[in-house]
Amino acid sequence: MEYFWETTGSIPKGQGFTLFSPTHIFWLCLFLVTATVLPYTYRRLGETGRQRMRLTVASLIFADELAKWVMLLATGLFTKNYLPFQLCTINIFIIAIHLVKPSKTLANFLYAICLPGALLAIICPSWTKLPLLNFMHIHSSSIHILLAVYPLMLLVGGEVAPRFREAWKFLLILLCLAVPAVITNLTLGTNYMFLAKPDAAILPIFETIFGNHLFGFPIILAVLWGAMFAPFEILLRRKNEKTVSAD
Repeated sequence: MEYFWETTGSIPKGQGFTLFSPTHIFWLCLFLVTATVLPYTYRRLGETGRQRMRLTVASLIFADELAKWVMLLATGLFTKNYLPFQLCTINIFIIAIHLVKPSKTLANFLYAICLPGALLAIICPSWTKLPLLNFMHIHSSSIHILLAVYPLMLLVGGEVAPRFREAWKFLLILLCLAVPAVITNLTLGTNYMFLAKPDAAILPIFETIFGNHLFGFPIILAVLWGAMFAPFEILLRRKNEKTVSAD
């Protein structure tokens, strides 16, 4: 418990964990269980039950983020690196909007942008400097699991129907979200959305190959969106073929 209240910027070196170590595998397993049970439960509920479940998951996300702010301010560890310009923090606001006024556009956005971002954070966490018995470690792991589960509930519940032809909209929104992050990075020397430095575990690979980690973003996005959008396109094509055959 000696380092429970430390952050990645204040903790001494050598206290963290490595990718796919027992600590990391524990969180991956917890994510798999949560991402199976909650969406399956959501699918079986009626509209009133779904509203309550969305409210419950969203409330856990808000409480998790609020607890982080309270801890950082109370311990005096809040820095310019904790302003709300990270993609996952922005997604919290999008979930809040969807909670108040659900729409297919927001649901598809959360699926196309929030889900892959949260999944990458879970698979390749950027908080590996922190041990398991650490507030920010627990917060970062738990909130990214919840951020992934929310759009997964919408997906399994049949409330998401993304198409390749609409991908440009999500890309445009993503680029717009990156603008304030870039400005903040240049002004304050921060690294929001990992646009200034390859701090996320997978990004240094692209810096080694291409000389700049930014080339990794379109590659990662293309691979993820291909896997996420293709099933919908295949199902739609088969449905259209059956309709034509029936006619």
